[in-house]
Amino acid sequence: MKTTSKKPLRGALILLTATVIWGLAYIAQSDAMQYLDVLTFNGVRILLGGIALIPIVPLYHRFDPAYRTHSADQKKQTFRVSVIGGVVCGVCMGTAATLQQYGIAMTSAGKSGFLTALYIVLVPIVGILFRRRVPWIGIVSVGIAVVGSYFLCVKNSFVIEKGDWLLILDAVAFAFQILFIDFFLERGGDSVTMACVEFLTAGLLLFPLMFLFEQPTWQNIWAARNTILYAGLVSGAVGYSMQMLGQKELEPTAASLLMSLESVFAALFGWWLLGERMTHRELIGCALVFIAVILSQLPIGRRRDT
Repeated sequence: MKTTSKKPLRGALILLTATVIWGLAYIAQSDAMQYLDVLTFNGVRILLGGIALIPIVPLYHRFDPAYRTHSADQKKQTFRVSVIGGVVCGVCMGTAATLQQYGIAMTSAGKSGFLTALYIVLVPIVGILFRRRVPWIGIVSVGIAVVGSYFLCVKNSFVIEKGDWLLILDAVAFAFQILFIDFFLERGGDSVTMACVEFLTAGLLLFPLMFLFEQPTWQNIWAARNTILYAGLVSGAVGYSMQMLGQKELEPTAASLLMSLESVFAALFGWWLLGERMTHRELIGCALVFIAVILSQLPIGRRRDT
């Protein structure tokens, strides 16, 4: 089953909105680690996001004109692809979220931001396994974005340490998540159903682990309720559903570059809301990432779809 023709501008705007939401989440999530361990925080917020999406799925189908024209067999096929895709992406998401949180705890925030952003390099590389071709403008944009991320995130000398390897593996898991989303959407998957199954899968994987390896208490979960609500409902359910919808209209490399703006918005929100000062180095990094994103959206070096 093939998807309809892509609408890059609409997809870019949707993903841009998602990155703003994720950038603000960095400000909110920093408070949660005072009360909760990694698995507890991720398990509760991700499962909450999946539960919140359950009633949204039939509502989305009701107002989606394309879905309403499907036959019963087409709807069954869409549901099957969406569930399989959601499970696969959920495993990637749960893995990436856990690796990222443990990695952040073992290294500096700046270095962790840069290493996580390496998925913008890994997406076109791993995309070879998915038989994806990257236009030369995409390769140039990736290079500029990596340099920009380095200027933005890394403040001191750069030495690979134990926690850094966890963040590199996190970037690999996130790259696979991006490509699997594209893979299953192109085969007729429904973005909202996939997002719901993705969250439920990741949450159900992490929920028992938090009781096995940590000691969660209701008092601590309640103390972090505001952060959990934002991270689970807004950054999670809304943000990742927008990722699914946005990626439906964009090539994976272009989508990953747009999502790399997350670190830029995190820095901007830190400056605006927390009074953090941005150095000339950080401003140059922000500018380079913005330039890379704009270049990635230009219709240069791309083959026309037949």
